[in-house]
Amino acid sequence: MALEIERKFLVKNDNFKALAKKTIYIKQVYLTTESDCVVRIRIADERAVLTIKGKNKNNSIAHNEWEYDIPLEDAQEMMKMCGSKNIRKTRYLVAIGKHVFEIDVFHGENEGLVVAEVELTAEDEFFDCPDWIGEEVTAKERYYNAYLAQHPYKEWENSCGKI
Repeated sequence: MALEIERKFLVKNDNFKALAKKTIYIKQVYLTTESDCVVRIRIADERAVLTIKGKNKNNSIAHNEWEYDIPLEDAQEMMKMCGSKNIRKTRYLVAIGKHVFEIDVFHGENEGLVVAEVELTAEDEFFDCPDWIGEEVTAKERYYNAYLAQHPYKEWENSCGKI
């Protein structure tokens, strides 16, 4: 069983871009976001992946996750079949200390949202926090990509602006 432990943060500015060692264009769709299971198809540059994720349990930041490479042509066909509820983003990979932050700059209906994730080996693992990291949103479901595919960031307005 594969276990993923990650923390998620809003990003305060674009200072991370100068530190990026690599950028990747990502498009993904969700086959299901039901109850305890999320299944997605992702194309990252020219690599296609099927991912199955279990939902976080008991306020934990860990969840089960399995990833399988699939043929690019199959992924493209599945994406066409799954409709327009997709996520498009550019991912910047930034090494800080012994960790790599994945900073996602969203496009399309989620334009304006920038989120950083860091994967850990334990829930209480220490990591250096760069100055461009903002509010932690690990436990806020609205910042999960599966949620964003159904409820885009541009729809999050209320009478006071973005929430």
